[in-house]
Amino acid sequence: MTTGSAGSTVSIKEVAAQAGVSPGTVSNVLNRPHKVAAGTRSRVEQVIRELGFVRHGSASTLRAGHSRTIGLSVIDIGNPFFTDVAAGVEDMASELGYAVILGNSSGDRVKEERNLRVFAEQRVRGLLITPSDEDPGRLDVIRDRGISVVLVDHPAHRPDQCSVAVNDITGGRMAAGHLLDGGAARLAFVTGPLTIRQCLDRMSGAEQAIAAAGLDPASALQVVEMPAMNARAGQRAAEKLVAGGRLPDAIFCANDLLALGLLRGLLQAGLRVPHDVALIGYDDIDFAAASAVSLSSIRQPTYKLGRIATELLLDECDNPESHAHQQIMFQPELVARESTRRG
Repeated sequence: MTTGSAGSTVSIKEVAAQAGVSPGTVSNVLNRPHKVAAGTRSRVEQVIRELGFVRHGSASTLRAGHSRTIGLSVIDIGNPFFTDVAAGVEDMASELGYAVILGNSSGDRVKEERNLRVFAEQRVRGLLITPSDEDPGRLDVIRDRGISVVLVDHPAHRPDQCSVAVNDITGGRMAAGHLLDGGAARLAFVTGPLTIRQCLDRMSGAEQAIAAAGLDPASALQVVEMPAMNARAGQRAAEKLVAGGRLPDAIFCANDLLALGLLRGLLQAGLRVPHDVALIGYDDIDFAAASAVSLSSIRQPTYKLGRIATELLLDECDNPESHAHQQIMFQPELVARESTRRG
């Protein structure tokens, strides 16, 4: 049984009644979701969200001050960018006497919401999250339970939200501008799904740089959208570009994992980087400098992002009423290496 934000108690039986299922089915959704048909599971989860149900205890025990743990939800822990962010979070949390519970959403909103429910059940004091979509307002249900929230690597768009992010539009403009300055006139932007805010902002920045150079982004920028942002997707993107015939002069990848996979694909096809095509990535992960052709990249202060976000979150937890919700925006940095040095 739990207490919703309005103060009324909500039980598993009430969730079951509203969803039109048995209490056992609700229990399975909470504990063994793979045993429940997708449609039924979706209906029960919707009712759980609507009623604000949280198992094990009342919401009064979930409010700030009763836990020494914070939750961290990221899109892809396999990406070294998020590993570095998590390291910053864990180090700062440890220094302040907190432990961190990590949730990996894999960019899946349903999985993310299940993770958030677990965070609430574990009575985390605050939540750091890189949201899986552009609807951070849905995090209000978490805040209504007394759990402070800070967006990480995602700017807030409301004055009542806290965030720590990097200016990805500037980063995209830097990357494309660097390629144009090197003599490129036809660029490709290899990206993950453009539903991801970071990808869209980096593309917008590239388009701005192309327009500022007096070129038409519609004809000077080829967009190659991949379903994932890993090295395998990058290699498949290289195969697409090579098979398409005329290669662009230069390629901007939305992250370094894509760029490293693409580099491998280009080299396997017998192409020379940067002589045949220049290449730049984004994030400046450790592998960028150590690749077969050292990779130019746009550096983000990943570890610092995690530390500052954690400090901001715990400050917000300590001052929930008087805290002025900060929205911190860092600037990226261009790191030029062999993959863009022609001549």
